[in-house]
Amino acid sequence: MKIENIIFDFGGVLVDWNPRYFYRDHFQNENEMEDFLTHICTDEWNIQQDKGRSLSEGTIMLQKKFPEFHSMIQLYYDKWETMLKGDIPGTVSLLYKLKKKYKLFGLTNWSAETISIAYNRFSFFKEFDGIVVSGEEKMIKPDKKNFHLLLDSII
Repeated sequence: MKIENIIFDFGGVLVDWNPRYFYRDHFQNENEMEDFLTHICTDEWNIQQDKGRSLSEGTIMLQKKFPEFHSMIQLYYDKWETMLKGDIPGTVSLLYKLKKKYKLFGLTNWSAETISIAYNRFSFFKEFDGIVVSGEEKMIKPDKKNFHLLLDSII
């Protein structure tokens, strides 16, 4: 079997994204920040925006549930770009090496409203022959429809 295509995820693979990069400067200590990210602006909440819910809808819903954190919740997407620390150099270097021999594809759980920020900030996204973004498709990994959508674009 000959390998012709390579598929990359983005967050934690090519891009170092973490809300702690922003919130560290907005809480008095690590415990308060961790409590906020564990119980309020949770991974489960964020993934719903990655699944296609609008940032404004997700933000408003959470602000109604936790009014005492209204401004901190608002900052999550208002300052989202500061959560992107940078690329992950070793993986990006590998991506450029692989591009010389293979077609490259991306499959990521990412908000349709924030993916353009990453595209504009990191030039390596231009190397991809196709990308499936969960927020644009309104479904997230591990939904196998996402994988089928990507595979259909390769074939």
